[in-house]
Amino acid sequence: MLNQIREITLMNLFNLPSRAGSSSVIVVGIAGVVAVLVGLLSMGAGFSAALESTAKADRAIIMRDGTSSELNGAMSAGDRAIIRAMEGVELGSGELYVVAAIVKKGTDISSNVVVRGVEAESFDIRPELKVVAGRRFETGRAEILVGVKAAAQFAGLEVGASLPVRDQIWQVVGHFEANGTAYESEIWADLANVQSAYRRDGTSSNMRVKMTSPEAIQALSLRLKDDPRFDLIARSEVEHYASQAKQRADLINNFGMVVGVIMAIGAVFAALNTMYSAVGARTVEIATLRALGFGGFPVVVSVMIEAIVLAFIGGVLGGLLVWLAFDGYTASTLNNASFSQVAFDFAVTPELLKLGLTWALTLGLIGGLFPAIRAVRIPITTALRGE
Repeated sequence: MLNQIREITLMNLFNLPSRAGSSSVIVVGIAGVVAVLVGLLSMGAGFSAALESTAKADRAIIMRDGTSSELNGAMSAGDRAIIRAMEGVELGSGELYVVAAIVKKGTDISSNVVVRGVEAESFDIRPELKVVAGRRFETGRAEILVGVKAAAQFAGLEVGASLPVRDQIWQVVGHFEANGTAYESEIWADLANVQSAYRRDGTSSNMRVKMTSPEAIQALSLRLKDDPRFDLIARSEVEHYASQAKQRADLINNFGMVVGVIMAIGAVFAALNTMYSAVGARTVEIATLRALGFGGFPVVVSVMIEAIVLAFIGGVLGGLLVWLAFDGYTASTLNNASFSQVAFDFAVTPELLKLGLTWALTLGLIGGLFPAIRAVRIPITTALRGE
């Protein structure tokens, strides 16, 4: 039986070039499904990676209890001073998280960009932030440092440019990178200047702290919760950014799955039609093989292998196309938690390519099963007469 499967399968595969036109329908259809599915899911993976890679295990964010967004927080200078002296806190920086409407390049449409007012300690807390053009802003001056992705997406953020924000002219003095994290979509400035421009009177949105160890974050959170002076909570950056990423990534992934399923249904029908046609054109050939002693099961298996091989080629082609076209491609989307744009790179990961190939093989299996069964259910005498 195995010899029969091998012989029939080899014959079918060697004859594929003669059926290149019909076979390409399966390949192209499944390649399209895989490319669209993996492309959309790579958007969700890239968005999640941009936010979650921002987190470090020994860093925490302290916000007002009951809020999950930096945009809605409020902390006094006195609270920040007390927390800096608490056990386990190595460094602490008050930060004001606000947004500014800036025009996108090549359009007349404005979108919100995060403006983060920071203290000098913020740079020590985030050593991954590196100035790649110009310099840091100086304390007390209306100067801003712009993330490279924000500079690439929005107009007027070149080094040396002037940017009007909140009735004040800010000078762009530098660009920074931060290992591809969400910080690269932000504008940084001196905390006191941002407080003045946004009329926050010394308050900050939150406080970013570097702890002596990841375990110290939980102890700090319990200390703040038990202290009646505070209405604050400490969360690890890992927890904070994971929750930020989940809602948007889930939306993108669910949309990708729905589109993928719709396209997969079309690809299955195309595969069924193609395989039915291929089997119909070889009815006499298959009947002759059966008359010579080849069993029905080897015929079924060989037809299914042919469909799976074509689906595999389509899956590989679709995965290769989306990897070449989109892996590392920079786009931006709205972060619901902050109502601002976050730039991120599409991430065509090995897991997504594996998922796309699994879909391709499944579609090939479904597309080849019913035509294969039909091929052996036709009576040999009827098939030999070409009826």
